[in-house]
This record gives sequence, C-alpha cells and structure tokens, in this order.
Amino acid sequence: MTPNEIRQMIEAGLAGAEVHVDGDGQHFVAKVISDAFAGLSMIKQHRLVYATLGDSMGGAIHALSIQTYTKDAWEKARKFQTL
Repeated sequence: MTPNEIRQMIEAGLAGAEVHVDGDGQHFVAKVISDAFAGLSMIKQHRLVYATLGDSMGGAIHALSIQTYTKDAWEKARKFQTL
C-alpha cells in the first residue's frame, strides 16, 4: 500500500476532506482535514478515518498515526508551523 492509495481511500470515504499521507509502505502518518470532525471526540474522529480504510487496517496497513483537524483548526495549526 502506498501513501497515495491511503490518501485516495480516505478522500473517497470523507467527501471534501483534505488528506496528506506519508509513510514507508507499512507505517504511515495521515493528516486529515474535514469539517465532518466538528463537535466529535478525537476517538470518533479517528473511527471515521479508520472506517474509510476497511480491511486494509491490520493488513496492508500495519500502523497508521492519524492527526485530525477541522478546517479552522488546520489553519491555526499551520500558523504555528510557520513561526
């Protein structure tokens, strides 16, 4: 599984999401930006992302670190990254 394949799966499952994935073929980091996360606990946000990946979790994807953001939270986080 490639980072691009994971990105496509998440984007297909979360309409309108902006997704950035990096990884080495087994271990991946996904940053997912979607207003679908608004008002949800972090666990529920991560479950939404895992649901887009189906049986790939624990199979083709050995480990996935997920960072979830609403669009507003992402803009704030990006401002801190440029400081």
